[in-house]
Amino acid sequence: MKEVVILIPDVDVEQNIEIEVRINGRKKTIQYRVELLSWEGNNDPPTNPVSILKKKLAEYDKDWELMEIGAPGKGRIPLMFRRKGSSERV
Repeated sequence: MKEVVILIPDVDVEQNIEIEVRINGRKKTIQYRVELLSWEGNNDPPTNPVSILKKKLAEYDKDWELMEIGAPGKGRIPLMFRRKGSSERV
């Protein structure tokens, strides 16, 4: 099993989340970032949200990888990123 679902409290826009877990006695810190992408104010027409999303991902910090695209609503779409690599401690 590679995934475990953990419910977290609601977070504000562009918040970082840090989770520490123990796997076989080794402590591992995993960092997540949640951002809301707004369709408004983009040069691309709002009828083409895929191009806005592609542009955002192409320009995003390469130390982070996209983990989940949430359901769009009210002109915004939530994106969750995970920091590549992790810290492990015994």
